[in-house]
Amino acid sequence: MLTPELIRTLRAVDTPTVCNALELAMGGRSAQGFTYGTLVAAPAPLPPMLGYARTARIRAMAPSSLSPAEARQLRLDYYRHAAGSAALPTIVVMQDLDERPGTGSFWGEVNSAVHQGLGVAGVLTNGSVRDLGDLSPSFPILAGSIGPSHAFVHLVDIGTPVEVFGLRVAHDDLLHADHHGAVRIAPQYLHDLPRCIELTRRKEAPLLAAARSGDFTLDALAQAMRNADDIH
Repeated sequence: MLTPELIRTLRAVDTPTVCNALELAMGGRSAQGFTYGTLVAAPAPLPPMLGYARTARIRAMAPSSLSPAEARQLRLDYYRHAAGSAALPTIVVMQDLDERPGTGSFWGEVNSAVHQGLGVAGVLTNGSVRDLGDLSPSFPILAGSIGPSHAFVHLVDIGTPVEVFGLRVAHDDLLHADHHGAVRIAPQYLHDLPRCIELTRRKEAPLLAAARSGDFTLDALAQAMRNADDIH
């Protein structure tokens, strides 16, 4: 469903703009379908990411019950599950199931390099991130915290529904994310988003122009609001 042109259009705008455009596409506001709370953007706030969700769940407070061979196979299966491409970008959404999420970090220097090499667009996790100075500089990680250790971190399962920062995500959900958070894009609204993004800009333009004009008054604000309402 994602064309190269649509990918470029959606990656060129931030996630709040996509949220605003989705409201126009849906015909009203919603209090669901996006994350809430403060995320850690590592290694720094980076350009927006767009991709199909590849879900996984982890724990770190106690060792895995799997044998070393079973754990290694699960890790390989996970990497195969997560891999993306230019035509099929993926975003890993990883839920830390521990009572104290982030006790042990799955995300650091090695996994940021490995996932970028596999074509993953980025990651959203309520777990922790470490190795801040050594992360792949162009691989975006949105995490719940920063921590020093990996503890007993291990995969529990892959491909199951997860919930991070209040957002419920299933395998293959389409997500847009940046340092503000993430939003899920329902398939029925996808191809109307370029029009709605442009309409969002047009509706904001009168208010922004008036506020930045240097001659801003309440009368000018009222007129700008009327002008914005007239844009459909």
